[in-house]
Order: sequence, then structure tokens, then C-alpha cells
Amino acid sequence: MDHLSSVPPTAVRLTRYTKTEQAEILGEGADPFGVADTGLAWLPKDEHFGIRLEGRLVAHTGLLRIPVSVDGAGIEVVGVGGVAVAADVRGRGLARLVMAAALDHARTMGPRHGLLFCRPPLVPLYRRLGWRVLDQDVSVEQHGGPVTMPLRTMWTPLHDGAHWPAGAVRLFSYPM
Repeated sequence: MDHLSSVPPTAVRLTRYTKTEQAEILGEGADPFGVADTGLAWLPKDEHFGIRLEGRLVAHTGLLRIPVSVDGAGIEVVGVGGVAVAADVRGRGLARLVMAAALDHARTMGPRHGLLFCRPPLVPLYRRLGWRVLDQDVSVEQHGGPVTMPLRTMWTPLHDGAHWPAGAVRLFSYPM
């Protein structure tokens, strides 16, 4: 058994998350999340959770409270983004572990819903992690005004009894 699989991984809150830490996980590529072709500007996250194996950061999830309108009513959601697992350690449950730690913290932040955007091939992964597809267009802010989010939108309840309300969805910020 190799050392990485003999030490149980633990997700912890990170005091910082820089481009250097992101590169530890995803490498130095120009488009580490595969979303550059959307042309969107993104917000940095405020809260960060990660997993280190042998001193190397191998997984991350970030959180940010964002204002949203659903059917004209203003609410806040916890935006989830920057979800990443290093290619050489995928398939070990690290996405589930780092996401669970982040969502445990998100439940203390107040909003009733978590929201994320992802490329279509990642929808099955997030579904396995308890996320639900929001089958409607979502408007997000960009420099020139609101645009329709080209990625899939998913949500998860952060509190018992939380259901996604019906109606048009608009983020009053850049996506996270």
C-alpha cells in the first residue's frame, strides 16, 4: 500500500488560496477549469477548504455569499466554486470530502441554498455529491451587464426543508 492511501485524508479550512496553491492542484495551464471559452469574469471566493497529502495541496473548494433574485425576490446563496482535485489523486473520494467540509461550513453562513456552475460533463459528479440541476436559464452580471450563464447551474439545500423557489434567477454579481 502506498503512503498516500495509508493516511486518511482530512479536509481543512485554508487560511489562503493563491494562484500558486491552485497550480499545485491543477498545474500551470491557462484554463485550469475549462471555462475560458465562456468569456466570463469570475469572483474570487472568500472561504477556502482543502486537502493536503504529503504536504501538497491536492483538493480545493471555495465559498462566497452572493446576492440573488428569484422571481424578483432577493435572497442570498452560498456560491461554491473553484472545486478541484489533482488529476493524479482522482477517484479517491477527495471531491466528496472537500465538498462536505465546505458545505458543513456553508450551513453556518446563513443562506438556505448552495449554488454552483459547472461544465455539463461534471453534472453526474455533482449529482452524486447531492447537487440538483436547476433546469432554467440563470442571468449573471458581467462588465457589460447581465448575460445568460452558459454553464449548467446546480443547487443544494443547506438546511432541512430548503427547496429552490420557482421563478427567474439572476445573480447580482459575477459568478463564483
